[in-house]
Amino acid sequence: MATALPMAGVPLLSGAAMAQALSPAVGKPLQQASNAAKAGNNSAALNYVNQARTAAKTPTERTKVAQMAAFVHTRSGQYAQAAAELERINAPASQLAPLYYQARQYDKAIATARKSGQTTIVAQSYLQQGKPAEAAKIYQDMLAKNPNNLSALQNLAGAQFKMGDKKAYIGTIQKLIRLDPTPARWRALLVDMKNQPQSRDSKLALYHLMRETGNLTTAADVQEFAKVAIVGGQSGVAADVVKTASASGVIPAGDATTARLIDAAGKRQSAALAAAPNAAKAPNTALAAGNAYLGAGQYPQAIAAFTTAQKGPNPGEAALFKGIAQLRAGNIAAAKATFAAVPNGPVSEVAGLWQLYASTKG
Repeated sequence: MATALPMAGVPLLSGAAMAQALSPAVGKPLQQASNAAKAGNNSAALNYVNQARTAAKTPTERTKVAQMAAFVHTRSGQYAQAAAELERINAPASQLAPLYYQARQYDKAIATARKSGQTTIVAQSYLQQGKPAEAAKIYQDMLAKNPNNLSALQNLAGAQFKMGDKKAYIGTIQKLIRLDPTPARWRALLVDMKNQPQSRDSKLALYHLMRETGNLTTAADVQEFAKVAIVGGQSGVAADVVKTASASGVIPAGDATTARLIDAAGKRQSAALAAAPNAAKAPNTALAAGNAYLGAGQYPQAIAAFTTAQKGPNPGEAALFKGIAQLRAGNIAAAKATFAAVPNGPVSEVAGLWQLYASTKG
């Protein structure tokens, strides 16, 4: 989750400016070195640099040679050599710190970045040294000054993850999602949670949320979602998920296994819908009715059945899927209230994620 650090910018003169500032014996090979490096021919570039170094007589010429050498080394990923070239000419800390970091000279990177105020490099160096708590403190200080700093939040989450502080990590990811509810932000949270032990209904609701946020993108996840949905009494959801994935190419169209899964889910859904009107009347059976209606996209009926089921043996699960039905029906305010009212228990954590998702919708 770390933010990529920029490589040090090595100031280079244009061809005309170089010709004015340097003798031809130095300026010409330096221009050739620049062209060769940009073309990816680093060996030739270094040969030109060495020609210019031999001819350099003045402090200005030696400075330009060192800068070009650093540029060539940076282009080829030789960051330690680039830093050594810039050290020769007492380059500013702002140029040296990124090179030390890229060269994995983290103590030097920390000391130099502190001088130049490049706090991200300091924090990332601590992470690379296995000191995530030190990095987290720096990002927290940055966020105290700018709470909506997406880069700092992302890096803080990375540090908290490495610290093993799951509660803090999830809290930071949730802040990120509130500010930027893109599929990528959701993926960082949902994929991690998907691999954690949880109840069947929690996993089912989590897969619903993966689909809602654009993160149901692999055949394995589609198939697992379908299986969990069938076992959880949402066969209509299973059939719809598989059909959609087949149409979009996530799973192979016309696959025999896929066809059998759709057929089996469809038959179960038909039976569940036939039984739903009677089942919806009693708290002990209304959850199954709500699941059947949810799978059929009959959201008003699903909401009513889940409301009845909240008086039954599984009130948390009933409230969770009632909120999902309300959100699908466009009742955002009602959904948020329902998710917030899910009692503590096996599904309360995923209900909190659904509440977060609902909050990004209005």
